[in-house]
Amino acid sequence: MENLTYLAQIFVAVSVFFVWTFRFHNVEKEFKQFGYSILFRSLIGAAKMSLATLLVAGIWYPDLVFFPSVFMGLLMIGAQISHFKVSNPFIKKLPSLILLGLSAFIAYSTF
Repeated sequence: MENLTYLAQIFVAVSVFFVWTFRFHNVEKEFKQFGYSILFRSLIGAAKMSLATLLVAGIWYPDLVFFPSVFMGLLMIGAQISHFKVSNPFIKKLPSLILLGLSAFIAYSTF
């Protein structure tokens, strides 16, 4: 179970880093579609990158993992709400739904 948790932590962190660096043009487009400000987008990005970093550090310092996974899950719930608000198709909702499930799994397994 511990190895699955580590794998989930790495997957969530790498996914967040990938989207907020290499796919940032897509993030900009989505936040514009949602009607959110650049400041809000920047705050969400900083929060997600910080939480992702803590999830990776949690491999060596397990006490760090619970709260970042809960907060990452809350951010993914916010992403789901945003996608529903603009009636995006399921395929656009799927990545944040997967990360929400993984964040819940991580929080549950480290509680």
